[in-house]
Amino acid sequence: MARKTGVTAPRITLTEPTDLEDWTPGPGDVLTGDRIEGKRIGVLELSGERLPDLEVEECVIETLRAGDAELRGFRIRDSVVEVLDAPVLRAVSGAWREVRIAGGRVGSAELHDSSLAGVEFVGLKLGFVNLRASTLTDVVFRDCVIDEIDIADARLLRVSFPGSTVREFAGTNTRIEDVDLRDADLDRLERLDGLRGATIGGEQLFTLAPLLAAQAGYRVE
Repeated sequence: MARKTGVTAPRITLTEPTDLEDWTPGPGDVLTGDRIEGKRIGVLELSGERLPDLEVEECVIETLRAGDAELRGFRIRDSVVEVLDAPVLRAVSGAWREVRIAGGRVGSAELHDSSLAGVEFVGLKLGFVNLRASTLTDVVFRDCVIDEIDIADARLLRVSFPGSTVREFAGTNTRIEDVDLRDADLDRLERLDGLRGATIGGEQLFTLAPLLAAQAGYRVE
């Protein structure tokens, strides 16, 4: 059997929704288990709300504010969020499919036990991203600044980080296939144990050599 060479890039196929109805939701307009479909929304204010099983489909949201909201089981499909603002994002056990998050800031993203497929994060500042036991397929982190990603017990297939700066990849028992770090800024990387099997470039290898040696238990003098 021929040995596989190269890295397969993520397959991002999102088409931005059109022919949308303008909608300005007020207090109480979004309830637990609601489905929001075919809307163009200026500001979707969910901060502090308890809204499990909320669904968003074929929408464009200019600003999504979700700080301290309880969004367990959140499902979003075929949608664009231009700015995501959430000091703490609680959206565990969710499903994201064909989504672009085009900017914003998230302090702590609790997304463990979730499924992300065909998702692009662009220009975000992300503090701690909890993706434990999640499945990421065709996911791109583009031009993001990320402090730490926890991918313990997760599965990553065709995931890349072009132009992104990452401080820590943490976790064990991660299943990796076609994870590409070659275009990421890893100069400040402090921890890489969660991405064993990912692809790096030759120049990055020199930068990461002390870190890789330390993780392997070697002492360099």
